[in-house]
Amino acid sequence: MSRVPQRFEILLVPQHVEDRGGASVEDTAVRSAVVEATGRQGASGYPRYEGHGIVADIDPETRTVEALLVDGRELDYGLTALIRRTTGG
Repeated sequence: MSRVPQRFEILLVPQHVEDRGGASVEDTAVRSAVVEATGRQGASGYPRYEGHGIVADIDPETRTVEALLVDGRELDYGLTALIRRTTGG
C-alpha cells in the first residue's frame, strides 16, 4: 500500500445546482477545510482526518469520504463532500 497522504482539502458542495454560471464545482463549495491525518483509524476502518470542525474517514487510494462529521453533526441533506489532496500532503 502506498504512503497515506497527510492532508486533504474537503469541499462541501450542493449536490444539485442547475446553473453554476460557468463556475467550477470547487468554486460553488459552501465550505472548505484542510484536514490532517490523526494517525488513527475511524469507525469505518479508514484513516481519520481532522481540521477546522470537520472529522472525516477517508480512503486515501480512491479519495472517497467514508464517514464525515461537520461541527459534530452529520452532513446536511443536499450537500456532498469532495476531497482533493493538498500540496505538500
